[in-house]
Amino acid sequence: MRNKLVVAVAIMVAGFVQMSHAQELTLGSKAPKLAVKSFIKGDPVEKFEKGKIYVVEFWATWCGPCRATIPHLTKLQKQYKKDVTFIGVAILEEDQDEVGKFVEKMGDEMDYRVALDLVPEDGDGDEGAMHKTWMEPADLQGIPAAFVINGDGVIAWIGHPGQIDDPLKKITGGTWDLVAEAKKIREAAAEKKKLEALFTKLRGLFGEFEKSSDPTDLLKELDKAIVELPARATQFTMVKFQVLASPKGDVDKALEIGNQLLELEDVGENAEALNSIAWMLVAPEREKKADPKLLKYALKVALKADNLTKNEDPSIGDTVAKAYFDLGQLDKAVATQERVVEQVAGTELENEPGFKKRLRQYKRALEASKDEAPKK
Repeated sequence: MRNKLVVAVAIMVAGFVQMSHAQELTLGSKAPKLAVKSFIKGDPVEKFEKGKIYVVEFWATWCGPCRATIPHLTKLQKQYKKDVTFIGVAILEEDQDEVGKFVEKMGDEMDYRVALDLVPEDGDGDEGAMHKTWMEPADLQGIPAAFVINGDGVIAWIGHPGQIDDPLKKITGGTWDLVAEAKKIREAAAEKKKLEALFTKLRGLFGEFEKSSDPTDLLKELDKAIVELPARATQFTMVKFQVLASPKGDVDKALEIGNQLLELEDVGENAEALNSIAWMLVAPEREKKADPKLLKYALKVALKADNLTKNEDPSIGDTVAKAYFDLGQLDKAVATQERVVEQVAGTELENEPGFKKRLRQYKRALEASKDEAPKK
């Protein structure tokens, strides 16, 4: 059976890196053609005209975040009425007829051009021409996504339409430094490539750590990552802490790293991060209960997170209760878990079996401890 700690650490690092294909379409690239089936709102745009600026936004009727950006795009179209042409291209739709109904229902609330992707007959949504020639080459995995095309027919910006305001203002005002922005993209891509290579190496080292119980090489590589990728230093330090805090690690060194983490602003005052650290040490799936020193640390960290959220987050309360339980403070474990169960009542978390299951476990342990206590 695989070591669950190693699996958890591997998943954590995997979360830092999204494996990707080569990005063929980026800032400075010539914009592809508008290969749409038809325009269902507004005058058709056959091609990008010289000297004109366009925003091509990819969206879908079933996409909540896409629908949420519609009022903002409408506002921007009105603001840049003379300078920018906005085109919303509906992609990944199972039934394109529904797009027309949606747009008609939106009326003036969706006040910019809307087009349908050109999908082959009997083809799936991801086979659409716009998806194939814009989204895939730009390595965009989700929607909404927007492209700004400058007056030379070149892609000047790519990103979430909710972040388009400042770039668009500079592009229309002639102050956008495309060369500098493209350089930033290349540097980000280089860092991503470095992360992918690092992840591949770490994955192998996790496997070796699982077999040998010797974390030396893994820790050395994590230290190297912390130095070479300062923007990711906190995440890699948390991974290092989890390795050291594992049954195969070093308790004292783990506590040293754990206290360093608490000094970091993005951890020490971040309830979610604090809760993650504490849960690493008390999670039921740990193959062995953590050392008492680590459990005391977990309780301290969890209580701080609980305080930051004013005792209102049941997930954090659940961690606090588990820390009390592992430390043998059964009365406090029960009291805290009762609070948690009460907080989740009537919410979407009510059907999560773990909360009530742990409360029953704590109560049984408390009753058993009373039965075993010496009678006077």
